Amino acid sequence: MDELLPRSLTPSVLAVLVRRGADFAAAEDAVQDALVEAVRVWPQEAPRDPKGWLVTVAWRRFLDATRADASRRRREDRLDEEPAPGPAPAVDDTLQLYFLCAHPSLTPSSAVALTLRAVGGLTTRQIARAYLVPEATMAQRISRAKRTVSGVRFDRAGDVSTVLRVLYLVFNEGYSGDVDLAAEAIRLTRQLAAAIDHPEVAGLLALMLLHHARRVSRTAPDGSLVPLAEQDRGLWDTGMIAEGVAILQAALARDRLGEFQAQAAVAALHADAPTAGETDWVQIVEWYDELVGLTDSPVVRLNRAVAVGEADGPRAGLAELAELSDALPRHTAVAAYLHERDGDLPTAARLYAEAAHKAPTLAERDHLTRQAARLNAGLRR
Repeated sequence: MDELLPRSLTPSVLAVLVRRGADFAAAEDAVQDALVEAVRVWPQEAPRDPKGWLVTVAWRRFLDATRADASRRRREDRLDEEPAPGPAPAVDDTLQLYFLCAHPSLTPSSAVALTLRAVGGLTTRQIARAYLVPEATMAQRISRAKRTVSGVRFDRAGDVSTVLRVLYLVFNEGYSGDVDLAAEAIRLTRQLAAAIDHPEVAGLLALMLLHHARRVSRTAPDGSLVPLAEQDRGLWDTGMIAEGVAILQAALARDRLGEFQAQAAVAALHADAPTAGETDWVQIVEWYDELVGLTDSPVVRLNRAVAVGEADGPRAGLAELAELSDALPRHTAVAAYLHERDGDLPTAARLYAEAAHKAPTLAERDHLTRQAARLNAGLRR
C-alpha cells in the first residue's frame, strides 16, 4: 500500500464531511478513525476508489459517534440519512479546508498546527516533535483551534493571502524532529496550486522551490551556517531551480505582481548567478523596490539595504541602513557586514559581537561570533 495515499486524501475527505454538516472537530476525529481502518484493511484489499472508501467509512464513524451522544439527538435527525456508498463526488473541497485552517480568528501558531493536522495529515505527535513541544501541549493547541473554527460557515470567499502566509510559516520552520516541514510546506502548496489558479500561489511555490534547492549547501558538516556567497553552488538542485523559475515566469506573465512573486524573482536571480561575484545586484535592488511598494515592510527595506550595498557600494548601503530602526532583527549584523565591506574592521568586529548577543538561533549566534573572532584576530596581527 502507498503509505502517502491516505494522507494525501485527508483534506478532501475531511472537507466532504464538513460540507455535509459535520462540525470540524468531530469530522477530523472520524477521518482519523477511517485512516486507521485504511492502514488495517488496504494492504489486504485495496479499494478501487480510495477517496470514496475513506468518505464512506469516515461518515459512518461520524454518524456512530453522533448517535452515541445523547445530547446530539436532535442533530441526529438531520444526519441519519447516510449517503449510499459509491464514488466520491468530483468537487474538490480542499481549498475550503485551507481557508478554514487559516481562519483569521486563529493565532498564527494555531493556524499552522491545524493546517499540518487537517490538511497535511500529520499526527499530533509528529507536529509536537517538529515544534519541540510536549505532545499534550500541541494536542491542547490543536483542540482549541478546532473548537474555534467548528462554527465557521463559508458564505464568502476565503482570504488567499492568509492561507499563503500560513504555508510560508510552515516552510520557514524547516526541519526538526522527524518531520521535514519545508518539504511538507512544498507538498501542501503544490496541492493548493492544483486547487486554485492564482499567481501568488504559484509565486509562493516558486519561492519555496528556489530556496529549498539551496538547502544542502546552507550548513557545513559541523552544522555551522554557510553564507550564500560562500555556498558550494555545485550542491544546488538544478532541477528544482529550473522548476521554480518556470513556475515563476508563468506567474509573472499574468501581470498580477504580488510579494511572493517578487521574493521569488530575487531568489531566482541568486540561483541564476554562476558565482556570487556574478550576481545581478542591480536587478535585485529593482525587485526590492517592487517589494517595498507592495509591502512597505521594514524587513524588506533592510534586505534592500544589503542589496544596495552590493550594487552601489557599502557606503550607499549604510546610508540606506541609517534610515531604519536599529531595533530591527538582523540590523546590527547587516551593519557589521557593510562596515567590513567598507574597510572599517574595528567597527565591524564590535558590531558582529553585538549581533551575536541578539541572534535568535544558536547557529546564527555561533556564525556571528566566529565573524567577530576572525576580524579581531586580524586586527591583533
